[in-house]
Amino acid sequence: MIRRILTLLALSACIGIAAAKAPNIIIILDDDLGYGDLGCYGHPTINTPNLDRMAAEGLRFTEYYAPHNLCTPSRAALLTGRLALRSGMEGSEKHHVLYPYNDGGLPQTEITIARALKTAGYSTCAIGKWHLGCLPQYLPTSHGFDYFFGLPYSNDMDTPSPKVRNQDSDGRHPDWHHFNVPLMRGTNIIERPANQELLTQRYTAEAIKFVREHRKEPFFMYFAHTFPHVPLFASEKFKGKSKRGLFGDTVEEMDWSVGELLRTLREEKIADNTFVFFTSDNGPWLIRKLNGGSAGLLRDGKGGTWDGGHHVPAIAWWPGKIKPGVTSELASGLDLFATSLALAEVQQPTDRIIDGIDMRPLLFGGKSQRDTIFFYAGPELRAVRYNNYKAHYITQDGYSKEPAAAHNPPLLMEVDQDPSEKFDQAKDHPDELKAIERIVSMHKAMMVPGKAQY
Repeated sequence: MIRRILTLLALSACIGIAAAKAPNIIIILDDDLGYGDLGCYGHPTINTPNLDRMAAEGLRFTEYYAPHNLCTPSRAALLTGRLALRSGMEGSEKHHVLYPYNDGGLPQTEITIARALKTAGYSTCAIGKWHLGCLPQYLPTSHGFDYFFGLPYSNDMDTPSPKVRNQDSDGRHPDWHHFNVPLMRGTNIIERPANQELLTQRYTAEAIKFVREHRKEPFFMYFAHTFPHVPLFASEKFKGKSKRGLFGDTVEEMDWSVGELLRTLREEKIADNTFVFFTSDNGPWLIRKLNGGSAGLLRDGKGGTWDGGHHVPAIAWWPGKIKPGVTSELASGLDLFATSLALAEVQQPTDRIIDGIDMRPLLFGGKSQRDTIFFYAGPELRAVRYNNYKAHYITQDGYSKEPAAAHNPPLLMEVDQDPSEKFDQAKDHPDELKAIERIVSMHKAMMVPGKAQY
């Protein structure tokens, strides 16, 4: 009897230890941050010491791709591990992203990272920009998040007129009162219009509060910054600080926010049990000129299927678990769903196709299991990367008024040697093109679009 009691006590202790080791998971998502917009990715005048330190202490990705080239589909894909077309969140020719007047959103049938982790006892919160539906049934609290503090959609929406909305495109920055976007806590609007100059500061305070309140239990935080999406606003502390102008001010304030969050993890002594992943939802909004970012040497930006629209910064950080380094292995925002569930020892759904891949082998010193990236524009598959080669079936610069150009045979770029995608290599590599065409055929055969939500 005594032996049985001791065995039960030992088992309980082991269970307690196992539960204590369930890692916290934080995903930090910037809005419209380009591949070339951080110091650790080569920007000469934007000062990002905290992200540079995060990169030095963690794993910096050079071949990471956002799932899509625009806000709504990219966020839907990241949180569900599924290409947005499968959930009806890919957009249409008329509406590329959700607007306040759209009555659709991320369907309840979809399983988000938050909803999956709730089954393992995680506390969950969404802070910042949502943009997956603004009706109550589509807000974060209806998708597995215990708590939401942020904007239901982009910060340039709900304007009194198109003229005011587009002022920022030529360098004139409107007053934040001109944007009637609401700040929400849960399902309640607490401020309208939101004072956008204070958003980054307030988001950061909410994030730190959540960490401190939940430091003794596993938690998942989805922290989606509003900036550097236009219109650009910075607090008094950061306004005029950057040599890169107001765009740089917003990025440097976001960098400060990341530093404050990581500092809090260290102070609470949970840094060694917290997986943090930083990235962007898509490439830079180039048509905004100086108010938009840079894709570095990559071609084009947001809205396009050249690499500049999808290929973005990414940093994974977990002291004592992830070794410092730089990886050129392929990875995607689709992979964060499978990776988060695997870290929490939660089984993936088996009743649907999951496009994401578990990144743990790559994170912990091995090779990536991913060899393919799909590039969609709306419901149309326009390009596919397989290993080092990328085939373009249809090309069009982001936000271009020129018609899309179809290519038969497709253009073929050897992106390792030609990251700016200038030189067609189709004639020299017919075998690679045939391999990609087989992948496309299998992919299309398995693609069942969800009910359009736009």
